[in-house]
Amino acid sequence: MGWFSSSTDDSGPKKTADGAFVAPTKTTRQKCYESRDAFFECLDRNNILDSINTKKGRDEAAKACGQADQVFEKNCAHSWVEYFKKQRVVNYQKEQTIKKIEAEGGEIIAPQLPVGNSK
Repeated sequence: MGWFSSSTDDSGPKKTADGAFVAPTKTTRQKCYESRDAFFECLDRNNILDSINTKKGRDEAAKACGQADQVFEKNCAHSWVEYFKKQRVVNYQKEQTIKKIEAEGGEIIAPQLPVGNSK
C-alpha cells in the first residue's frame, strides 16, 4: 500500500542504500494525482463524499470504487492518500458554507495581510 508498502512490486517508491525512501519525482507525483482523480471521479459518479471518516462511507467506497482506491493507494504515499481523502470532505464543506453565505446575501471577503507602519 503506497510508498511505505513491503510488497515486492517494482512500481512503488524506491529506497536508498540507507533504507530511506527516495523523494517522489514529477512522474510519480503525476501518477499519484491521476489515480487520485480517477478515484474521486468514481466517488462522484456514485454520490459518495466521505471515503475515510465514516464506516458507511468507507464501505460504500470499497464496494463501488475499490479497484480505483487500490490503484490510488498503490501510487501515492499513505500520508498523501489520507490527506487527499480528508481534504475532499473539507473542500466540500467549505463550498457549501460559501454557497449558504452567498444565498443569505452575505459577501465573502478574503483576509488581508497586515500592513506595517509606514513612517
